Amino acid sequence: MYNNGDILLRGELIDPSSGHLYQMLRRAGQLIGGFRRSSKIGDFEEYLILKPLLQESASNVIKNLAENHWTSTCVITMNKFQSICKRSGEASTVLSYLCGCGKAQYLSIRKEDIIEGVKVSLVASSLTRISSLDYDVLHLVWTTEKLQQQLIVIDNRWKLSRKMALASFKLGNKQAAFRCIRQSKMLSESRSKYTSLLDRVEEVLSNIANAESTKKVSEAIQIGVRAMKEHEISMDEVKDHLEELDKHVQAQKEVDEALESMPLRALDVEEEDVEEEFKKLELELCGETHHPQLQEPVAPDVKAATSPQAVAETLSQTLSKLNLEAA
Repeated sequence: MYNNGDILLRGELIDPSSGHLYQMLRRAGQLIGGFRRSSKIGDFEEYLILKPLLQESASNVIKNLAENHWTSTCVITMNKFQSICKRSGEASTVLSYLCGCGKAQYLSIRKEDIIEGVKVSLVASSLTRISSLDYDVLHLVWTTEKLQQQLIVIDNRWKLSRKMALASFKLGNKQAAFRCIRQSKMLSESRSKYTSLLDRVEEVLSNIANAESTKKVSEAIQIGVRAMKEHEISMDEVKDHLEELDKHVQAQKEVDEALESMPLRALDVEEEDVEEEFKKLELELCGETHHPQLQEPVAPDVKAATSPQAVAETLSQTLSKLNLEAA
């Protein structure tokens, strides 16, 4: 089975992080048998892989991605790829196999934080040459995931702060209730700002996807690359926003500590029992707490897309307007 190619050694798979030239030579060598070991499979550092099972796993990954993307290719973060594969070890093996078949390519942006990602072909054909726009898209996708994660943190902190305010008011601790309400209002304002930032980033990604679905893909990519260079998405700016958000989260830890010190029965109060008191508390703070909800991004209607020229112009305008500094 090994000599027939039904069993592979892990070391025979391509290293996804290796250069494109090396991968081409490696594939060529495997075709002529130059890189394939004969019968020496007793290396304890190796382990055997059943090729049919590996092919099935790779096919499932592509199917999963195709269900959520309407383009012929997609760029995702390494964390997303690993979550699809369930296990990190399986993700590494599947990625190596896809890269060896020319169906995927590893991407990395080496800044202060290394951003790793994968570009995957969702159709029968192999990947074309990687462009600079692919790295820009990876940066945008990574930013989107980062913001979504932080918004989940804000949601949890906001709920906890509101619950703490209700419990404090029930116990007669008006000062603590005021503090919790102020913190919840601060979190609501921060959430609104970061939601706006997330919407703008997702708008750019949607326009890029629309451009890639037209016949003028190369033209749209050229416009996108030029606009991205003129209005560079600075990772430093994104980092500043996330650090500011971390400060808000750190301040909210005071609420956690106070919550742990309170009697448990005080936290089991029903909101209906103290709704009137909570409204009075809000009025004293000169406003009602409002927590905006994050809406799921709506996939653009590709069939309803305008002419390729209009799509390219829209992409250029959207990229030109994008500014990662939250208002």
